[in-house]
Amino acid sequence: MRTKSIKKNKINVVTLGCSKNVYDSEVLMGQLRANDKDVVHEEEGNVVVINTCGFIANAKEESVNTILEYVQKKEAGVVDKVFVTGCLSERYKPDLQKEIPDVDAYFGTSELPNLLKALGADYKHELIGERLTTTPKNYAYLKIAEGCDRPCSFCAIPLMRGKHKSKPIEELVTEANKLAAKGVKELILIAQDLTYYGLDLYKKRNLAELLSALVVVEGIEWIRLHYAFPTGFPMDVLQLMNTEPKICNYIDIPLQHISDSVLKSMRRGTTELKTTKLLQDFRKMVPGITIRTTLIVGYPGETEEDFQTLKNWVAQMRFERLGCFTYSHEENTHAFNLEDDVPEIVKQQRANEIMELQSQISWELNQEKIGKTFRCIIDRKEGNNFIGRTEFDSPDVDNEVLVDASAHYVKQGDFVDLKITGASDFDLFGTPV
Repeated sequence: MRTKSIKKNKINVVTLGCSKNVYDSEVLMGQLRANDKDVVHEEEGNVVVINTCGFIANAKEESVNTILEYVQKKEAGVVDKVFVTGCLSERYKPDLQKEIPDVDAYFGTSELPNLLKALGADYKHELIGERLTTTPKNYAYLKIAEGCDRPCSFCAIPLMRGKHKSKPIEELVTEANKLAAKGVKELILIAQDLTYYGLDLYKKRNLAELLSALVVVEGIEWIRLHYAFPTGFPMDVLQLMNTEPKICNYIDIPLQHISDSVLKSMRRGTTELKTTKLLQDFRKMVPGITIRTTLIVGYPGETEEDFQTLKNWVAQMRFERLGCFTYSHEENTHAFNLEDDVPEIVKQQRANEIMELQSQISWELNQEKIGKTFRCIIDRKEGNNFIGRTEFDSPDVDNEVLVDASAHYVKQGDFVDLKITGASDFDLFGTPV
């Protein structure tokens, strides 16, 4: 027997996947709020919107399980309606409609007006930069472009997000000013590819000009760069990073692999020699820069020799931050035509080896920080600790600085000078100076 749901006309937005999805959910929620809708993020509501991820196998599985969970709640009468949007829905809508028909409607990544209409709301074009942020109040993501024009063989993002489309500088500055007015102090610039920014709008790589416009926004103290592509990287960005204190000496540049044969098959448009030189130039032009990268192991045809080349290179480069993923065989990508010939157990072993190596490198680099003082932003309180970050650390993926809350008080959202008193492989411990 159906029980009546208790929270009438409350829309619960559930976000899965990456920071780009977080941003999209925030825009959706901002539109709903402007339409006087009662909207919450990952709380109880009788109408549910699931913003899905469809990037790799694990993400797809999580998205499907979440959809099924809310469909069961709908059948039990706990919720009234379930809508699905985002990358999984964009990529697999016909399959999903067939396999999980109890969802009220599916929407792709570019169908925000249609989704709003289904929720009884109108899309308001004038709401540039209006979002309901879900991150801690001191930082926010700023999506500077959508889609991707790169031909990487393993990646399904162009299938889900379309071609690269930059946002105008003026629009982004407006958005940054609105965020700063709400108390945001750190902007994290995101796109599928920051390197490509501006080529479509301004006929040149224009990331440096965008950064020059953003650093004058009052209230913004840190600007962080995420997801740059190594080929064609605009070096004027590094010159600006070195001279402009608001731009964090930090860059997230997913490199994926280093073996020339694997890079060629991945269609990355670069080589070991070019990539190594690029990173050397980064460190030469911005002394003390932190480089975060991500790698893929178990790509089709990756030999033990290819893997050892990668492992040796990781040991040589000593990345400050690194993540490693096992290859996911994605239909409709170029690599799907190749045989997924590295056994799953070998993929996992290789990923573990890389992360064990990185753990040791990270531990050694962190020991060098003991006794030094860093300007940190305080994100939150968790258990018995306040949690902060240095300019060399991005939220959720990098090191954190733990401050003992029983001995010290620091305020969330504030910048505080912390002296590092101890360090583990992925955490630092500090006291206010």
